[in-house]
Amino acid sequence: MRSCRAVLVLVPVAFALGACGWLAVPPVPHGEPAELPRSRTSTVWDDGAGGTLELRADGSFTAGDVCGDYDISAYGPENEPRSGSGTWDTDELKGQSSVTVSFGAGRVTSTYEVLRDGRALKLWTYVGDPDEGHALCVLTLR
Repeated sequence: MRSCRAVLVLVPVAFALGACGWLAVPPVPHGEPAELPRSRTSTVWDDGAGGTLELRADGSFTAGDVCGDYDISAYGPENEPRSGSGTWDTDELKGQSSVTVSFGAGRVTSTYEVLRDGRALKLWTYVGDPDEGHALCVLTLR
């Protein structure tokens, strides 16, 4: 009897949390986490919506309306596509690489995770809080 009451209380709570997005698993692009050597990262990436990110071997980049999850240290619209230039770097941890771009003015940054989908490589990040159901930003090789 006591376990029935617990179930009667927990089931509505679980549904309520799921409706709020707390139990929902945000979508992740298809692929497996991958290591990406810096030499293979230095190329042009395309976000599928007209945005491009050109990463150069010297650690500099140029972006043209590229999507991202931008950490804003100055006033302005958050997570809007960005254009500009700056520096980039990679980080590798247990078979997973990530790429961080830092725009010069205002030190706006975005970090992308690396995925391998068969032979295709992707850089991706959530745009905004994943619990709020925001879109993904996925960059592929041009």
